[in-house]
Amino acid sequence: MKRNDRAIVGFTMLAHAMFHTYELAIPIFVTVWLDAFATTEATLGIVVGAGYALIGLGALPSGILADAYGSKRLVLGSAVGMGGGFLLVSLAPNVAVLGAALILWGAGASLYHPAGLSLLSRGTENRGTAFAYHGVAGNVGTVVGPLAAAVLLSYIDWRLVAALFVAPALIAGAIAFRISFDERAATESAEVAADGDPGRTVEADGGLGSLRKLVGNSRALFTRGFTVVFVVVMLYGLYYRGILTFLPEILGGLQLFEPITVAGRSFQPGRYVYAGLLFVGMFGQYAGGKASDLVETERALVVTFAVLVVAALLFVPASSAGVVPLLAVCVLLGFFVYVAAPVYQATIADYVTADSHGLSYGFTYLAMFGVGALGAAMAGTVLTYAGSAALFVTLAALALLAGLLSVFLLVR
Repeated sequence: MKRNDRAIVGFTMLAHAMFHTYELAIPIFVTVWLDAFATTEATLGIVVGAGYALIGLGALPSGILADAYGSKRLVLGSAVGMGGGFLLVSLAPNVAVLGAALILWGAGASLYHPAGLSLLSRGTENRGTAFAYHGVAGNVGTVVGPLAAAVLLSYIDWRLVAALFVAPALIAGAIAFRISFDERAATESAEVAADGDPGRTVEADGGLGSLRKLVGNSRALFTRGFTVVFVVVMLYGLYYRGILTFLPEILGGLQLFEPITVAGRSFQPGRYVYAGLLFVGMFGQYAGGKASDLVETERALVVTFAVLVVAALLFVPASSAGVVPLLAVCVLLGFFVYVAAPVYQATIADYVTADSHGLSYGFTYLAMFGVGALGAAMAGTVLTYAGSAALFVTLAALALLAGLLSVFLLVR
């Protein structure tokens, strides 16, 4: 890997780890907020979902700005927004202020993915490997964030824990500010063809300066192939957010993982199983990135969603069968829910031209995190009124539909 590739990969790895440190620590806080604010899963699902939704709603502007002005300053702005959001979380006196704090966090978080992924796709030559390392770093964050939250919440008040979570943004922002690189090194000499389909060519226009040009470029982007990928990502986002937001609460409610007391301190085993599941996802991210270099990405999507259907349907029976079967399903779920991420990221890059990567990832994360945030509200509502078995059947249906659409992409 060349020096510029290493610099870009290092920069995005750091920022991606920071993003997921916050994103996946929030479900751990959910287990505390349910009691602290005396609320229901349905209400908290809506509040948390609103914060997650901002990640998606801000993704499109972030993608446009990444195409116009480059990615680095957006990534640094993301660090400031996420740190500020968690500072306000630590001060929230009620659910309404908590929601406002999470919305602020989500607005900052929204800047990262379109900017970071367009940087990787335009600036690195070994794109699949770069996506793989980027994904692994994200999963380091998904493990460190929840694990740190779980441990700290066993010893100190949740408000102080939330305040301590401002530190990752400060540290990551300070380090990232000092890294330099050429953002378009891989695309300066030649335009990357979409895949020979002239319908996928999107007009390059510097900053996409006018609404008319934005609409025109967006219309050109949404060819049949990209539209199907967009829907696949949307369904994956609903599955991802729906299964992870309340998973610590679901695990904590099982007899297998009842609280234990050690040295006078109460520990929640379900929180650590959740962190372990996300640790397995680190290997899934790497495997997904490598797979996107070796096989057709559409084929990899089909296999991934088939496994996610099976994992969702097995979760409830496994929870009644004992610790070992349940842990096996959690490993399967943790691995494949993260295999999907680098695979669909590489798929998108195959369906659009280089100059529209920022815009395409903006729309993608509008689907993934904006529409996908409804998965948190959906999960909370289904859990409140129908229970966990109904939730996992619903999630299996989402993965099944995404898999069928991936089959369409494969055979078209």
